[in-house]
Amino acid sequence: MHPDVSADLAELATTLETVETVLDVEELRSRLDDLPVLYELAEGEEGDDRAAALADADAERAALRADIEAMEVRTLLSGEYDQRDALVNIRAGAGGVDAADWAEMLMRMYIRWADKHGYGVEVYDTSYAEEAGIKSATFAIKAPYTYGTLSVEMGTHRLVRISPFDNQGRRQTSFAEVEVLPVVETTDHIDIDENDVRVDVYRSSGPGGQSVNTTDSAVRLTHIPTGIVVTCQNEKSQLQNKVSAMRVLQAKLLERKRQEERAEMDALKGDGGSSWGNQMRSYVLHPYQMVKDLRTEYEVNNPSAVLDGEIDGFLEEGIRWRMRENQNQ
Repeated sequence: MHPDVSADLAELATTLETVETVLDVEELRSRLDDLPVLYELAEGEEGDDRAAALADADAERAALRADIEAMEVRTLLSGEYDQRDALVNIRAGAGGVDAADWAEMLMRMYIRWADKHGYGVEVYDTSYAEEAGIKSATFAIKAPYTYGTLSVEMGTHRLVRISPFDNQGRRQTSFAEVEVLPVVETTDHIDIDENDVRVDVYRSSGPGGQSVNTTDSAVRLTHIPTGIVVTCQNEKSQLQNKVSAMRVLQAKLLERKRQEERAEMDALKGDGGSSWGNQMRSYVLHPYQMVKDLRTEYEVNNPSAVLDGEIDGFLEEGIRWRMRENQNQ
């Protein structure tokens, strides 16, 4: 076996040992043990068969490296709620119809990411804009550790492109806000007084404001003490929408409680808190092609792939960046 391959396999084995104490890695260990055999078999071949077998072994080594590194990042998710499902809220920001279109593009990006990993997605609410795109959306991604993984996506996402809605073909900058919350579990102590919640029902609407239901099944909850408003219209019945909306309201109140506790700790430490959750990533489609994280400096030159859900590199770098930030505080 080539010395470079042997050295790479030894490095992978060392990385796997650091992960093994935290997570079940039997499958990865088995694949690592099989790799030297693949190379030995490849070296026993001749001509084109040898080249093809070596290419297969190299591809498996690259895939194994990516899987081990992803597993290593998982070990960094040790926060109180990191192991939970994620509740994602996306809101169109400045930029008019382009911003609404951008918000819908981001929603698709996260759902495509979930699909690629085989994670379940449940959409609670989608508020469509008049001309194109969405004003806001709320959906859950259901898989262990999705909150811890996606929480580094919280903040403002900026898009620069030639506007498809501008007859003069001018460049447009659009913004959308991404909020990621942990899904509330029964063990969480979030008590909501029914007298503090105003319930409004209305007819669900689709793209362009058209009515998609003939009954008032959509639900809007307003938490009077905090002013938090939650809507849900994607379930079939008013009762189902109310249950889903209450789940989202609980998650928002839990996050509010966490932020208040964090602010108190920051005040005690005198550091004024962290502002990393504001503008955090730029997606440039014109005049050049690039997606760049403004915190980690991680960037790729293939926005189409990123917008199709290939965001694992950004997530992993974001998690490592957050760990370093926490260690420096």
